[in-house]
Order: sequence, then C-alpha cells, then structure tokens
Amino acid sequence: MTAPTVFCPPNQRAALDAFDRALHRAATGAGSPLILRDAEGREHRADAADWYRAHRPGDDGLLDRCTGATLDVGCGPGRLTAALLWRGRSALGIDVSAAAVGLARARGASALRRDVFGPLPGLGRWEHLLLADGNIGIGGDPVALLRRCRDLVARDGLVHVEVEPPGSGSWAGAATLHTADGYAGAPLRWARVAADDLPTPARAAGLIIRRTWTEEGRWFATLSAG
Repeated sequence: MTAPTVFCPPNQRAALDAFDRALHRAATGAGSPLILRDAEGREHRADAADWYRAHRPGDDGLLDRCTGATLDVGCGPGRLTAALLWRGRSALGIDVSAAAVGLARARGASALRRDVFGPLPGLGRWEHLLLADGNIGIGGDPVALLRRCRDLVARDGLVHVEVEPPGSGSWAGAATLHTADGYAGAPLRWARVAADDLPTPARAAGLIIRRTWTEEGRWFATLSAG
C-alpha cells in the first residue's frame, strides 16, 4: 500500500529543512534556538531542545486530561506522545517532519509522517487531540486547523490547545523561520493565538471552550464540539 503523500508547499520546504536541522541539533543535547519573524518584523523565539527533552514544565496538566486515545498533532520528537504511552494511554503522533518522526520513534513513541489536513487513521474517533508547543499555528489559519481537529475527534472528543498568554496579541499569515546557525529566513505560513483571542477562531470552527488553565507560565484551553 502506498503511504499518503505528505503535503508541504514548495515554498515552505526550506522552513521544514531548517526545522529538521534544529531537531537534530537538539538531539545532541545542545540548545537549538529558532526565531520566527512575522510579517511586521516581530520576533518569536523557541528552542527545539525544549521539545526534545523528556518533560517540559507545564506538561502534566495537559497529559492528565488525555484519558483516552489521543492524537498528538505536530508531535515533534515525540515528548508528549511517549509520555502518554508511558502512562498506559493509546497515543499516536503525526508530523510532516521526517526528523521529528524519526526521533519520536527512537524514543518509543508511535508516530507517522503525515499532514494533519491529509488522510489520517481514526478519523472521527479520537477521544483527545493535542495542539501543544505552539502548534495551533500550523498552516497559518487557526480556524481551518480547529475545524479539522473537530472532524478528527469523536462527537464527545476533546481538543486540548496551547495558546499564548492573554494580552500578547494574535496574528496569522506569512512569516520566516531563522536558526541560530545563520540560516537565511525560510518562508512559511504560521499563526499565534492569545488566550483572550481564542473564542473567535474556536466559535468559527464550531467549537466551545470548556476550560482554560495555566501551568508553569504556559496557557491552555480544552475545546469540544458541543
């Protein structure tokens, strides 16, 4: 059987290559900073090493809420997927990055190289879905992404989303990704959603915010279709 095609727009492949390199650097134990620069020139910083580690402060409340079969969208190197499996939960990670999927599998996580908008197993049957570590930005259109998440979970399924702190502002659209090794800005479409702005895209996607919480300086929300 032929594996589903992994969608990556040609003009965003450079960003995926930069992301892969950052993950491989993080796997060596070194810091691996990434800088996302939006269309207005604002910089948003992250470190791929945080995604690679076994546990990131603030993970526990997120993991505690995943009490059944969970799809980890944009799983990266599999930190959360592996933690759920260790807790005895059924979990699958998906990511468009070959490096991410390889690293996730190396740590014992179940992971597939897939695009969230493409063919996926368990359509409409997942009990929980994770969008952590800024992954509500995937594709640069939070409404389209949340609609897809609504379709992926069961009728009573829950979508757990990490958002930015209230008042930090939201944006969606063109951005460039930069690495610490001086890699020229690679174009991609991305988004950031602040906690106080989440009701608008959630409502447009047909989702209801059930709960919000904060832990270790991170902000989260649980959404459902009804």
